[in-house]
Amino acid sequence: MPKMKTQSGAAKRFKKTAKGYKHRQSFRSHILTKKSAKRKRHLRNMKDIAAADVPLIKRLLGD
Repeated sequence: MPKMKTQSGAAKRFKKTAKGYKHRQSFRSHILTKKSAKRKRHLRNMKDIAAADVPLIKRLLGD
């Protein structure tokens, strides 16, 4: 049986934590001038992956 390969795109986007998985928020890379400071501040933090998506992330990361 061949080894399980991690999907490299998913490995760059999702990080495993003690409680589950986290990801960086979208809409934070460019065209920031029209976005308010409050909106950019809230986008700064990492978000937890929804419970429904955890099985898919586990499969992509080979965990």
